[in-house]
Amino acid sequence: MAELKVELPKMGESVAEATITTWLKSVGDQIEEDEPIVEIATDKVDSEVPSPCSGILKEALFKEGDVVQVGAVFAVIESDQNVGTEIVEEKEELSEMEIESEILKPLEKEEISDIKLESTSERFYSPLVKSIAKKESISQDELDKISGSGANGRVTKKDMLSYLENKSTKTQPTAAPKSSSPAIIPPSPSPSSSGSDEIIEMDRMRKMIAEHMVHSVHTAPHVTSFVEADVTNLVLWRNKHKKEFEKREGEKLTFTPIFIEAVAKALRDLPMVNSSIDGDKIIVKSNINIGMATALPSGNLIVPVINNADQLNLVGLAKKVNDLALRARNNQLKPDEISGGTYTISNVGTFGNVMGTPIISQPQSAILALGAIRKKPAVIESPTGDMIGIRHMMFLSHSYDHRNIDGALGGQFVRKVADYLENFNLERGL
Repeated sequence: MAELKVELPKMGESVAEATITTWLKSVGDQIEEDEPIVEIATDKVDSEVPSPCSGILKEALFKEGDVVQVGAVFAVIESDQNVGTEIVEEKEELSEMEIESEILKPLEKEEISDIKLESTSERFYSPLVKSIAKKESISQDELDKISGSGANGRVTKKDMLSYLENKSTKTQPTAAPKSSSPAIIPPSPSPSSSGSDEIIEMDRMRKMIAEHMVHSVHTAPHVTSFVEADVTNLVLWRNKHKKEFEKREGEKLTFTPIFIEAVAKALRDLPMVNSSIDGDKIIVKSNINIGMATALPSGNLIVPVINNADQLNLVGLAKKVNDLALRARNNQLKPDEISGGTYTISNVGTFGNVMGTPIISQPQSAILALGAIRKKPAVIESPTGDMIGIRHMMFLSHSYDHRNIDGALGGQFVRKVADYLENFNLERGL
């Protein structure tokens, strides 16, 4: 029998490593070709790695919780099949030091911008380096200043240990002055709970969402502008065409692709909203990639991205929206489909909410919350005079980063989106 290496497959241009969350097979288990061996998690999405051949799992080179680089061998299968995989020579079991070396092997071609630590620098930090920094209370600014000896100036474990050693020699502790009264340190506040309270451990995705939201609020000064839009024409047009659309295209026509179309047009008109901040520079994005916040059955949230949304017609947007939403709920999204967004929308109206104050998805600069469409009495202006009528109304809530988007621009943008929705052409064809 041949011993065949199983490598961690490439999972998208922006993904360079993954964490092994669950081994689905144990050493000695029989495995069929294409049968999942292990569950992995990236900073973007969870997935399974299938076996390239039938055989018996001989070695599992990493433990659950270990971080593995793309292309690294993580398992060995004993098989009679010849699948063109490199044969492994007989060797002793890897030591813990060798495994750690494999985990920390420098990336040859890494996409730094998508896997960087949450900082204003463009440097990549491995999970081990981040763990050491957290344990030793090294701030983000301090970490960014450490010289790295790895590829592309990457900070390695050796660099961290050397920095800590030099730091300790430079700052030898001095004897604290004697005081007649002991220092009083207030206790850290913690939520109280009774014996009847339910305590729920956050899952991995919820922890990531929490960290992402806190980071965004700490990074960007949020401002929110509101506009109420009369979307009666839009509602009437959709009601008129939705059955025909579904019959012809095999797709449901929801409001979401219509909203995305309006947002894409507004981003073309006001491109500064489609930007990001990098230190003291503003990067105005050339592509309009719109993320749509999608609720999962677990209660968590994921944001699949429609790339180049301004280049798709309404039919293309509808098909893309339906496809991404379905696969998001079934945990079938690819890593590249939830990265690269330049602007995000969140349809809070789905839950009956009339408005919201959404948090920006870093490193983007703005996000739009779409409220519920409700029938309301409103003033209708006409050449012969004003009147009261029943109209379909909705609130648009635009949160933006006040560092690069002033109130005038932020307000103009949400007004521009509302104008596109209000002036929707009732005579428009499918």
